[in-house]
Amino acid sequence: MTGFLTLVLILLLLKTVAELVLDVLNRREVQAHAKEIPEAYRDTMDDETYQKSVDYTLVKNGFGMLETVYDAIWLVIILLSGVLPWLFYALTDVLGMSVWGQALVLFAIGIALSLPSIPMELWSTFKIEARFGFNKTTPKLWITDKIKGLVLSLILGYPLLCLLLWFFQALPQTWWLWGFFAFFGFQLLMLLLYPRLILPLFNKLEPLPEGNLRDQLLALGERTGFTASTIHVMDGSKRSSHSNAFFTGFGKFRRIVLFDTLIEQLEARELEAVLAHEIGHYKRGHIPKMLVMSAVSSLIGFGAIGWLAGQPWFFEAFGFTVNDGMVPALLLFAIVSGLFTFWLGPLLNGLSRKHEYEADAFARKAMGNDPQPLITSLHKMYEKNLSNLTPHPAYSAFHYSHPTLAEREASLKA
Repeated sequence: MTGFLTLVLILLLLKTVAELVLDVLNRREVQAHAKEIPEAYRDTMDDETYQKSVDYTLVKNGFGMLETVYDAIWLVIILLSGVLPWLFYALTDVLGMSVWGQALVLFAIGIALSLPSIPMELWSTFKIEARFGFNKTTPKLWITDKIKGLVLSLILGYPLLCLLLWFFQALPQTWWLWGFFAFFGFQLLMLLLYPRLILPLFNKLEPLPEGNLRDQLLALGERTGFTASTIHVMDGSKRSSHSNAFFTGFGKFRRIVLFDTLIEQLEARELEAVLAHEIGHYKRGHIPKMLVMSAVSSLIGFGAIGWLAGQPWFFEAFGFTVNDGMVPALLLFAIVSGLFTFWLGPLLNGLSRKHEYEADAFARKAMGNDPQPLITSLHKMYEKNLSNLTPHPAYSAFHYSHPTLAEREASLKA
């Protein structure tokens, strides 16, 4: 066992222990508040719903701990069994060393590595979510979604892989820089394609129908300087009864999407506040800011791969040789990078939370400095989604990209 492989296994152990400790802390925090509704929520949630939210949180917590151990065991097996080089050499013998062949090799190995996660996904969807009344996905729809995702990955991702591998062969010294530009361009393309072409493949999107609600939301758009004709309703209810709203795209391709479940759950004034929050993300420039962050992290990642691709010890640690090319480097980096980036979770979530606070503040101002419509809508969304009302601060820091309900309410009232 090489020194680098030992380091990877130590980091995997540390990450696994950290995740389990966070889960235990969160579990204890929830159990400490399980018998009585916290005072801040007694006016908006009844005992039965609160107990159901506690049960849901604890079941997901236990499942999450099991999944953490399951994933760690699989990763150890993958790294120590020699299955990665075996798959690579076996597929290369069939598909060859050409750019097109090697891209298929990487694509095929990626599919193979995703298979162990399927049992856990099925259990989560068809057991846990169904038990608490959330799951609406049928087995047929689940399979259809997987097939669509696979085909889309092949259509959109395969050309990108081919381009990256061609850069590696044609420009061995600077391929990583050109690869970064190609990858970032691909991300921009996805921002354009997702709301118009990709999202409609999985969900039905319809313009918000005419009526008082549409008039009210369009008036909000005029007040805030946002072209609100792009508000769409998505049939999220065909997969889950969870509710949400989100902003996607940029420029003339931007869209605000409201789940049909959300429209059923909230009053018009509350929906207006939710929309104001989503407009706030646009008006505060959060998507460009996130793009810059993504570009910086991608550049660092490609720089790291570019350096590692020339280090024999990196390949030899996992049973490859430095002459095996770019596919093992990309594959290994994708597998081990999460062991390092996990520790950046609180920082990245902190930046995301800052954006949420800014969008909340914008929504409050757009609603005439009245925080109550957004507060009420958040309470209802947390109640309907059985969200955890009492997460442990450490768990929240690592896992929550949004502030907790208590934090958002306090900020809105400040």
